[in-house]
Amino acid sequence: MTAIKKEVLSFFKKLEKNNNREWFEINKPEFKRIEAEVKHFGQQLKEALEATEHIDRVKLFRVYRDVRFSKDKTPYKTHFGISMHREKPCYRGGYYVHLKPNKNFAAVGFWDPNKEDLLRIRKELELDPSEFRELMQESDFKNTWGDLEGEEVKTAPKGFSKEDPNIDLIRKKMFLFRKKYSDKEVLSPNFLEQLAQDFRTVRPFLDYMSSVLTTDLNGVSLLDN
Repeated sequence: MTAIKKEVLSFFKKLEKNNNREWFEINKPEFKRIEAEVKHFGQQLKEALEATEHIDRVKLFRVYRDVRFSKDKTPYKTHFGISMHREKPCYRGGYYVHLKPNKNFAAVGFWDPNKEDLLRIRKELELDPSEFRELMQESDFKNTWGDLEGEEVKTAPKGFSKEDPNIDLIRKKMFLFRKKYSDKEVLSPNFLEQLAQDFRTVRPFLDYMSSVLTTDLNGVSLLDN
């Protein structure tokens, strides 16, 4: 089982101090080597999950930054980002791993749902949020992933009452859970299995959301239409 080597984090520490094209070109062979290792790590994580999960693909994000609309013109990211999408249309949502010195984390959920999906989720939470709230309070889930995160509107979305008892959920524009990991945890030989176990713990949330997004408010499947 592949482990994350200390060179991954140490490279980004050096890159953060030398974020320019000249330095990167000189050190590009080292980067390409660790990039290949992290790609392999992502593939092994996918395989570890697939015994009970339906993963469409693994993506390792490019190190090059899009600086066209950013005040920060440094050309390179100082982290690796690995994403895994579930197989649509039945399985929705995805997983993400962020490797950055002293700022490592995993995230899961729905980062930027389209307006149709967001409305469907909000309507479900307006109608009956009990299953969602029970999931979030389950002890293993809560201890591992903490509280729901993500941007939200200030009062209430259009068409919803700010007095709704479930407005704390309805106002969300994103539905995310995140867990931080220390550098020591990331470099542990057990990190891959730890990630896989943490992702298995959060899967009931993804399955719930998948059920919502593949049915109407009467519980009738949208996949048969």
